Amino acid sequence: MSVTEKLHTPIVPSPRTMLELIKPVTWFPPMWAYACGVVSSGEPVLPHLGYVILGVLLSGPIVCGMSQAANDWCDRHVDAINEPHRPIPSGRMPGRWGLWIALAMSVLSLGVGAVLGTWGFYATVVGVLAAWAYSVEPFRLKKSGWWGPGLVGLCYEGLPWFTGAAVMAQGFPQWEIVAIALFYAIGAHGIMTLNDFKALEGDTAMGIHSLPVRLGPERAARVACVVMTVPQLGVIGLFTLWGYVVVPLAIAGLVVGQWWAMARLLRDPKRYAPWYNATGVSMFVSGMMICAIGLRWI
Repeated sequence: MSVTEKLHTPIVPSPRTMLELIKPVTWFPPMWAYACGVVSSGEPVLPHLGYVILGVLLSGPIVCGMSQAANDWCDRHVDAINEPHRPIPSGRMPGRWGLWIALAMSVLSLGVGAVLGTWGFYATVVGVLAAWAYSVEPFRLKKSGWWGPGLVGLCYEGLPWFTGAAVMAQGFPQWEIVAIALFYAIGAHGIMTLNDFKALEGDTAMGIHSLPVRLGPERAARVACVVMTVPQLGVIGLFTLWGYVVVPLAIAGLVVGQWWAMARLLRDPKRYAPWYNATGVSMFVSGMMICAIGLRWI
């Protein structure tokens, strides 16, 4: 860094830079999953509205935001190659501010989780530990193209869904709820793999063995498509076994729509991965809420 750059480096990051660090665009999946948990519990929402609002804020801005800050701090060397404009490598987030924000939000997460009761607190502990295990050495599970996306999928879809249902019921959810949440968490592994395409060059340089690095973009995209599809077929099978008609038909229609989007994705995975995230993934998460509504009558 030159003398001129040092003179222009802020001592304290701006609020806008802090918000950029915790990436609001990433908050939707866990917030949506928590809402699915609330709906699937079958409990009335209005008497528990405080828990609903607090849980959505916890799963999105607080825990997910904390995980983004922790990941950006631990990934600052990779981001210097992939995305040098990000807050930390660009110098807009000076010193150890990224680490301090991640640690402070970890403490905040546990405090808010405790307000949600025993199940909310336990789930928050799991989420915080998973966020750090994903990013920080010596664990750094993101180095694995299998464990990393699996952990993120579990924490983005399965854990918030479980938490929403558990907090509403103040107890362990019905096994049917857990099974559907787990299926969608497994499917999210494929979504996380598609997100790794944007970091292919930096991951290769820094020894992060994402599936696009290990298998190449084409094979990794095919694996992602299979991983996204198979759990949804399991969801269709379970709801059919339980005697539903409308829910499995609706999910089947969404899966067919995803196959159409996957066909385009597979023609050029690096080019169409962002497009698929706006189309195929939207159909995937729409199916989650359809299932949550169906689970109310289990």
